[in-house]
Amino acid sequence: MSSESCEPKREAIIEGATRMFIKHGFHQVSMDRIAKEAPVSKATLYQYFENKNALFSAVIFELCRSLLDTMAEITPDSNDIKKNLREIAQAFIDLIYTEEALAIYRLVIAECRDFPELGEVVYDSAPKIALTQLERYLDNLKAGGRIDIPDIEFAADAFFSLLKGDLHFQCLLGISAPPSPEQKRLLIDQVIEFYLRGVLNATN
Repeated sequence: MSSESCEPKREAIIEGATRMFIKHGFHQVSMDRIAKEAPVSKATLYQYFENKNALFSAVIFELCRSLLDTMAEITPDSNDIKKNLREIAQAFIDLIYTEEALAIYRLVIAECRDFPELGEVVYDSAPKIALTQLERYLDNLKAGGRIDIPDIEFAADAFFSLLKGDLHFQCLLGISAPPSPEQKRLLIDQVIEFYLRGVLNATN
């Protein structure tokens, strides 16, 4: 973990902001309220984050840190594509079904009409990074003759879409509970087998 993320004050601000955003929404939360929740002075808060959008971006990045760290550690020259994809899939599945992630997702959908920049902040803070990292990994595999796909961007998007499936939407609507560890394992197994054969045409 970076030295930046280890700073206690910065962590306290992000944790406080996460609680406030989830509980009250983006619009209803001011920087003053976040400073009190952290608790830090307003001067300290603005020393770390110039505005609420920047702070919300940091909240999303920290929420997705485990996934992004996992993807950053994947090496293209590894002989085990399935193992790499499994690690990415596990980190992704573990992330999207947390209560915090589901709550943030609902918050953004509810408020992006009045704050259209919010969706872009969220997408650029983590999902776009994760997608780009997967595209880079797949592109390296393709260059090495390990997989045969005409469209890298489509293949990367398909991987995350297959993992989310319809269940994630049901969980967002509150009509299904998040999957158990065993259900996650089964889902990951099924997606990876289908993905390797049906999308990547992997050689091993």
